[in-house]
Amino acid sequence: MDMDLAYNNVDFIPDGESFPDRWAADAEAHRALEHGLGRAFLNLPYGETERQRYDLFYPAGRPAGLMVFVHGGYWRRFDRSFWSQFSAGATARGWAVAVPSYTLAPDARIAAITQEIALAVTSAAGRIAGPIVLTGHSAGGHLVARMVQQGGPLPEAIADRVARCVPISPVSDLRPLLELELNADLRLDRDEAEAESPLLGRPLSSVSLSVWVGADERPVFLDQARWLAEAWDAPLHVPEGLHHFDVIDGLTAPDSDLLRDLLGPVDRAAQGDHGA
Repeated sequence: MDMDLAYNNVDFIPDGESFPDRWAADAEAHRALEHGLGRAFLNLPYGETERQRYDLFYPAGRPAGLMVFVHGGYWRRFDRSFWSQFSAGATARGWAVAVPSYTLAPDARIAAITQEIALAVTSAAGRIAGPIVLTGHSAGGHLVARMVQQGGPLPEAIADRVARCVPISPVSDLRPLLELELNADLRLDRDEAEAESPLLGRPLSSVSLSVWVGADERPVFLDQARWLAEAWDAPLHVPEGLHHFDVIDGLTAPDSDLLRDLLGPVDRAAQGDHGA
């Protein structure tokens, strides 16, 4: 098997090369709208560098809690400016949403990026009270899964607030990436690949879990999602007709199956706490 071809998404999605431009245009329009309404706070720092920034989107009323969305791109592409619109579903359901950037490979190794995301979650959690829900796509799915591993990078007080984690099309086992050309940028060695693979760890028992992957994704991504779901004893959702680039579209719609799975269990738990 040609492993580089196996992990290639763009060439196997109709008009795949057009998606980044569409994401960027939709994100810019959404930021402008929300900023005009006073509900978007942009370029907030969680560290000292330009890429250690996040955008924070508020709902119309008091936030029920904080959702963090971490983008993908094989740890080598994109920043928060492509993904603002994916906060829309959660804010419509009453949640605040943080969308961080992070230092990209080869300027940072994956272990360092993991620590940056922990800093971003911690910073956003300092602004928003209540439960925390984590989701991320592809490499971002890997990063949010790392946040909820036992012995993971989040401070204990923040980890205790994480109620739910939903990796979407995650890379859960980094060991196959050792064989790929992209590892020239990632610079993974065997030790780091094992230490940074959520598949090889255990999740925090306090966190509710679910894994999503599109039915039309590349076989290796179906495998990666299934491996994590089996290892972590988490439900696996494989919606028909969705590929690697549109499986996240449900994040834009408050009543989508993805948003109901992501936020519904936490909303129900909060209502139960108040006797609803």
